[in-house]
Amino acid sequence: MKFLYETDRLLLKILDGSNAGDILRFYLTNREIFEHSEASRPENFYTESYQQRILNHEFHMCIKQTGVRFWIYKKTDPDHVIGTVCFRNIMRHIYQSCEVGYKFDPLCWHHGYASEALYKCIQIAFYEMNLHRITAHIMPDNTASIHLAERTGFEREGIARKSALIQGVWEDHIIYSIIHP
Repeated sequence: MKFLYETDRLLLKILDGSNAGDILRFYLTNREIFEHSEASRPENFYTESYQQRILNHEFHMCIKQTGVRFWIYKKTDPDHVIGTVCFRNIMRHIYQSCEVGYKFDPLCWHHGYASEALYKCIQIAFYEMNLHRITAHIMPDNTASIHLAERTGFEREGIARKSALIQGVWEDHIIYSIIHP
């Protein structure tokens, strides 16, 4: 597995703690949008030191292939993060599966960047990481995420009732999956 991938318009990078300032800016810029559909954040989440620790932890998870987070950049602006795609809960042995999560800066919505990045990440998961199945858990009101999953080949499986604690409330999630062809 490499730490840098390219698509026609994008760079997908695996980062370490030295990029904490860039990642903090990404989260601060998109705080209101992201917090709507994610778990409550620790008080120090929006600090460079916290982001540095998380990036270093994720870097080591990547080395062990227990989790992988790609940070997405436009080739025309290689210093500005526009999104992220993450594979978490990677299970080996008889499962060869993981969960995917993604988020993108709203300024980059409706330009095909998310589809382009997610499609490339799926190819990496199937053909380099040798995974068999990827699942996505999506809140029912997140229509943009549902459309992205469906555009990139995910199929709806059902509802996981009250499956995730989002901002202090147990929320339903639609389960989508894609299987290695």
